Amino acid sequence: MIIDCHGHYTTHPQELTIFRDRQLAALTDPTRRPSEKDLGISDDQIRQSLEGAQLKQQRERGTDVTIFSPRAAGMAHHFGDEQTSEQWARVCNNLIHRCVSLYPENFIGVCQLPQVPGVSPKNCIPELERCVNELGFVGCNLNPDPSGGWWRDPPLTDRYWYPIYEKMVELDVPAMIHVSSSCNPNFHATGAHYINADTTAFMQLITGNLFKDFPTLKFIIPHGGGAVPYHWGRYRGLAQDLKRPLLTEYLLKNVFFDTCVYHQPGIDLLTKVIPLENILFASEMVGAVKGIDPETGHNFDDTKRYIDHLKLDDAQRKLLFEGNALKVYPRLGAALKRQRKSAA
Repeated sequence: MIIDCHGHYTTHPQELTIFRDRQLAALTDPTRRPSEKDLGISDDQIRQSLEGAQLKQQRERGTDVTIFSPRAAGMAHHFGDEQTSEQWARVCNNLIHRCVSLYPENFIGVCQLPQVPGVSPKNCIPELERCVNELGFVGCNLNPDPSGGWWRDPPLTDRYWYPIYEKMVELDVPAMIHVSSSCNPNFHATGAHYINADTTAFMQLITGNLFKDFPTLKFIIPHGGGAVPYHWGRYRGLAQDLKRPLLTEYLLKNVFFDTCVYHQPGIDLLTKVIPLENILFASEMVGAVKGIDPETGHNFDDTKRYIDHLKLDDAQRKLLFEGNALKVYPRLGAALKRQRKSAA
């Protein structure tokens, strides 16, 4: 089985954008606040939004199932208050659940959290519990910078984050460390802010000692880990200067990277530097980079092609495509069995 651990509902019907516009307009005019019943998206609209996009590409590229979450840039935690974020997360997560229910063999849900800058992540616990226990989701996306590019909340190793980590451990679910849109003009969202956040998160984990308190907590750092694999010697050296153990022992029992790296040399480097046991196949297809690479004639985000060109044996290939995802997402195996039974 080929499991893509990183997919977002980037092709959602326009009605979701209209709902969000009304929700944000209500911040200054409460009479415009929409009800969740006002979303108005039919099952046929969901099918149409997926059939010509994610599902089509799954079939063409030979992947089986995508771990699917709301559009990352759309989370935009820096807009509104707690009520705004709670409603927006519920609406987006319910829409993912509908995608999963319509295509149980193709998608597994991961949830958006109702984070708010300066507000304890404890406020995210009810929505995480709902999504895992009631909707059958297998993980969450955790934004290390809800301020949208200003980095005003404490580092991920601070006790500020402990309430959500405690709940993740209790529920046995991992988090993908994934920022949202940038409101800081210095940082292009997908070209700078995302990669900055991936790199920053890893360095924060080096400087702290989080996994002493949470030895079973698991994080996926997307986009190939940002700059981390390319500068692996730097991070090994910094860890050494900080009197940390070897990174393979200190972080790599808990931290994993995906393959959203959009050229062959990048994938070659990732798999040469980072142990294969710490890499999960992913494409983020219909995401940040949708075009065709003129050097290859194939889509930049067709990452399976890059993996296929690696010199791996069958066991290593299975690890990248399936085994590591099942290990990092402990609820995934049962969810796959349950959904396939439902589809049958």
